[in-house]
Amino acid sequence: MDTVLRSGTAEVIIGPGHPFCIIGERINPTGRKVFQEQLRRGDLSRVEIDVAQQVAGGAMVLDVNMGAPLADEAELMARAVTLIQSRTDLPLCLDSSIIEVLEAGLGCYQGKALVNSVTAEDERLDAILPLVKRHGAAVIALPNDEEEIPEEPARRVELARKIIDVATGKYGIGIEDIVIDPLAMPVGADTSLVARTLETIELLRDEFGVNMTLGASNVSFGMPDRTSIGAAFLPIAIAGGLTSAIMDARSPQLVRSVKAADLLLNRDPWGAAWIAAHRAQQAAALP
Repeated sequence: MDTVLRSGTAEVIIGPGHPFCIIGERINPTGRKVFQEQLRRGDLSRVEIDVAQQVAGGAMVLDVNMGAPLADEAELMARAVTLIQSRTDLPLCLDSSIIEVLEAGLGCYQGKALVNSVTAEDERLDAILPLVKRHGAAVIALPNDEEEIPEEPARRVELARKIIDVATGKYGIGIEDIVIDPLAMPVGADTSLVARTLETIELLRDEFGVNMTLGASNVSFGMPDRTSIGAAFLPIAIAGGLTSAIMDARSPQLVRSVKAADLLLNRDPWGAAWIAAHRAQQAAALP
């Protein structure tokens, strides 16, 4: 099953028969005080730097979040989408919990975007899914509701089924345009949580065959040497059925780990991409 995203001039396919999709996480003010202050002033100059760094690192899609406190998030999202699309042809993932912000971003987006995100809460389903359908977008779905973020993989699958049934049955959204987030939990809080995430990935793959994504940095939250943890986690998750991740595309270690997984899982015919990347790295290191 393939999820196709488009900009005005290019497309990216997320699916088990394609290279793992790296969704760059950097255009997000969370934990970035200077960036938050810039956004409150309406200054998007940092966005251009973040775009350039992530494109250079190997991002295939860019997540865009303008959620700075006290800022006009809807206006910023519209401006950021227009700016980013003038700088790169990568498709975008529009990231907000506010309907008006998603509407503003989708309204000026050229192509087929990914919306981040919807949950299994009835109110959220009825607010976000019509917007996704109207704009012909794809959507990331989180299997939690107003009562819980489930610990048990089977319960996550139940809530994923609810979202899929409502999206496809009530709103006519193709199942290929529903990307499930299996809920990445921090290993630092409980070392059994990541095993549950991996189990959820396999269950979702076997039950629905859907594409999946998650916030890769969530896994290592609170732990030292987070990049090494992420670089170990991602290939395991990819082998289990994960087809994309919102991750730090600026990290060579993380990007190499998913490219190596592509090679080992026969998603890089003849190793062409791996060899080309190695040669490019060697050429860049020459004086």
